[in-house]
Amino acid sequence: MDNIEQLAHQPVEVSESAGDWVFPFTAIVGQERLQLALILTALVPEIGGVVIRGEKGTAKTTTVRALAPFLDGRLVNLPLGATEDRVVGSVDVEAVLTTGRARFNPGLLSAADGGILYVDEINLLPDHLVDSVLDAAATGRVVVERDGVSHSATSRFVLVGTMNPEEGELRPQLLDRFGLAVDVVASKDPAVRVEIIARRLAFDEDPGAFSSRFDSADSSLHERLAAARELLADVALTPTVLGRIASLCAAFDVDGMRADLVIARTARAHAAWRSAGLGVTAGEGAIGINDEDIKVAAEMALPHRRRRDPFDEPGLDTNQLDEAYDHAKDQFPDEEEQPQPEDLDQQDPPQQPTDPQEAQPEQGQPEQQGSAGGKGGRAEQGAPFRGTHN
Repeated sequence: MDNIEQLAHQPVEVSESAGDWVFPFTAIVGQERLQLALILTALVPEIGGVVIRGEKGTAKTTTVRALAPFLDGRLVNLPLGATEDRVVGSVDVEAVLTTGRARFNPGLLSAADGGILYVDEINLLPDHLVDSVLDAAATGRVVVERDGVSHSATSRFVLVGTMNPEEGELRPQLLDRFGLAVDVVASKDPAVRVEIIARRLAFDEDPGAFSSRFDSADSSLHERLAAARELLADVALTPTVLGRIASLCAAFDVDGMRADLVIARTARAHAAWRSAGLGVTAGEGAIGINDEDIKVAAEMALPHRRRRDPFDEPGLDTNQLDEAYDHAKDQFPDEEEQPQPEDLDQQDPPQQPTDPQEAQPEQGQPEQQGSAGGKGGRAEQGAPFRGTHN
């Protein structure tokens, strides 16, 4: 199914012309988590890109190429043999000396602005090029300096790197700078494998007819992406949400603060994506981030950052994540809704005991919860709580 991965080694950009058929994004089977990671990163490129780990033939390149038509830019391939000038761009110093004006020759990072920068086998790319790519992905700009001449240009793209762990790992310092990580494997379910084969063969036989079957689904996806972008401004990152994210990252003993930021940005993107799927429109009010949003973000942001022994299985233990999140909720519970000032004026004053003996509990009898001196507080007097939005 991944025959088109050979295109990743071409030393030129991959353009999406009208006559170049791309396998429909909504026709891909069995890679829902990868598709979601790409969508969330497309919504918020500041997440920092996606690194996809898995063996050949698992539709990594097919899925990445299928997303390109939903973005404003194109898919640009960064080949392993590219030079630094080809990747970053260069400043024509001769033009500076002869005309007094700097002339910038854009590289692949500039060409990817607004689209996808795709690096196949990124674990085999020289470290200094990986650093340049990650810097541009994080800042949204590419900076070229040569012989005292400096030039910067916009370079805001969705970074996607693929790698086969059997061929070597990225250095932890570089792997940590990718926002999300997704492990892909071929399905062991015969029914799923049959469907994958049937769809690939049908596409190869008549790509136009096959793609038309998914026009409606692709159109709906395009509309949902547009709606989610509009909703991003309405998503609220409250102190409670940030506290739970910080508690999760501390529980998994990750280094630095990058994981916290990535989970916050990813949870915000997921909340917008989820709300768009429910038909919520921009301007209706603040959108809360719920447990699902945070857990989905953590499942993709923590696996490649957590400390583990060399022989540990990749991924994240869902039971461990659930336990850590339950602890985070205990540390940062939902805030109690406080009554508005006009409500306070309408409340009856508390009843004072008329018998002095009633003011003190009898010897040996515990104080009743909910009383003025009890430990129950307002929560046990029936005060409402702000529920979690699901």
